[in-house]
Amino acid sequence: MTENQQFLQYLYEAFNKGEIETIISVMHPDVKWANGVEGGFVYGRDAVREYWTNQYKVIQVQLETLKFETDENNRNIVTVHQIVRDLQGNLLADATIQQIFTIENSLISLYEIGETETIQEMIQKTRTAISNWEGSYNSSRKGKTLVEVYATDPGYLD
Repeated sequence: MTENQQFLQYLYEAFNKGEIETIISVMHPDVKWANGVEGGFVYGRDAVREYWTNQYKVIQVQLETLKFETDENNRNIVTVHQIVRDLQGNLLADATIQQIFTIENSLISLYEIGETETIQEMIQKTRTAISNWEGSYNSSRKGKTLVEVYATDPGYLD
């Protein structure tokens, strides 16, 4: 693992613990940071702090690093497993994404997200899929309890 990769792994661990200030302290004062929730970017340490503070009020994000790479522009590309939950712990989104860091003079100057949907889009897809499943489930059981449906069709839950 390179020095930058070790540095980033440490920051992922800090993020998962909610240690926002640890991460902000190693950002360039004028950092350009991707807004993974709504799209676009936020600019500067204070804007990143506000972005995360607002994010933590409505969702919990856990990131597991899967792979570290460096591209031809010397950017650090980290493939992560991202799990998003509401504050009650309900799963909202589960995806593998690429996060891209430009590090200059030991500070993060740019954070980008690879081709992916925003967290809001992922959550909407999850809610739509659940709603569709519930609609299908409810119409197929025709007023029967789940136990009654399963008793007559043991493969129903497969």
